[in-house]
Amino acid sequence: MSGINKIVLAYSGGLDTSAIIPWLKEHYDAEIIAFVADVGQERDDLEGIEQKAIASGATKCIVKDLREEFVKEYVYPTLKTGAVYEGTYLLGTSMARPVIAKAMVEAALAEGADAISHGCTGKGNDQVRFEGAVAALAPQLKVIAPWRLWDMRSREDLLSYLETRNIPCKATLKKIYSRDANAWHISTEGGELESTWNEPSEAVWQWTVPAEQAPDQPEYVKLTVAQGEVVAVNDQPLSPHQILMTLNERAGKHGVGRIDITENRMVGMKSRGCYETPGGTVMVAALRAVEELVLDRPTRAWREKLGAEFSHLVYDGRWFTPLCKAILASANAIAEDLDGEVVLKMYKGQVTAVQKKSPNSLYSEDFATFGADEVYDQSHAEGFIRLYTLASRIRAMKEQHQAIGGDHTHG
Repeated sequence: MSGINKIVLAYSGGLDTSAIIPWLKEHYDAEIIAFVADVGQERDDLEGIEQKAIASGATKCIVKDLREEFVKEYVYPTLKTGAVYEGTYLLGTSMARPVIAKAMVEAALAEGADAISHGCTGKGNDQVRFEGAVAALAPQLKVIAPWRLWDMRSREDLLSYLETRNIPCKATLKKIYSRDANAWHISTEGGELESTWNEPSEAVWQWTVPAEQAPDQPEYVKLTVAQGEVVAVNDQPLSPHQILMTLNERAGKHGVGRIDITENRMVGMKSRGCYETPGGTVMVAALRAVEELVLDRPTRAWREKLGAEFSHLVYDGRWFTPLCKAILASANAIAEDLDGEVVLKMYKGQVTAVQKKSPNSLYSEDFATFGADEVYDQSHAEGFIRLYTLASRIRAMKEQHQAIGGDHTHG
């Protein structure tokens, strides 16, 4: 690519991006600026990261704290839609990509950069998510994806590349797993997980204890929900990020939030991963409990359709699209009455809503009771059922008439 004088690289400090900085310098006559997005990953991953980027050849390293924005502007809206990808995955990695990409684009424009670069491989989903965001937000920026350009294919290649250039890196050949962490979840791939016949060892799990080792006594937590958002834990108002951190710690001790799935990537292949979303799993249970009280049947069915559609939208990296705005607008409308309190029981890997109430609840003991009441006349059910089954009765009568007519013809 010609005309490139400054490149902003999405930098993690890991092996891949440590190698990308010198590779970019060798192939482009350009200044390299490392951009680090703090979305709540492990604190060790951020320690000394600016010095590491400079030592690799970057002229500057920008570290942006996106934790509150990530949870408030991306996680909470997604929760309102009820999005769960392929029935299990709570979209931890997927939701973080648009907030990172948006901040990186803003940094690139502020720095006067001509291009952005990333360390996504050519096999994964993230390349589509990052580049889709750039296309929507700043299509004038060029995109450089080294994994699709260079001839290195393994950790050995990358380590050798850095060694020959005397660039320090803590990575070794002993790395077993590939992990991605943020405030919402941590994902683990590789190692024994590459065979779907292998049960994950305890070395896979980072945030949650095994259910067998969880406390023998359950823990209860009360969440306050206002317009589809969790706003307080045990009556203590907290920010979205603070709520998530509190629930991550409490639910993780009880082994809540583990999943082991083989998912369909958007590029066409399947991949297996183990995901831990302890606090998020508790939040989802609380929101579903309030929905059960407040939403009528057709509205609940519509919300479920929104959730299914939105799960694919987020997974496929289409956050900055008109469809995203439309679905979120509908979800916000549905969530206007989602107010209430829910008490959840965390025990041995499970979370259950055991108490729930809402000022907007449609549930009425008077209507639901099996005893005598004055609000529901059971004799009315007969007329309702006759109308409800009208199409079935007409079809059956028609089939019977045709059968009789057929007998006369053959007779």
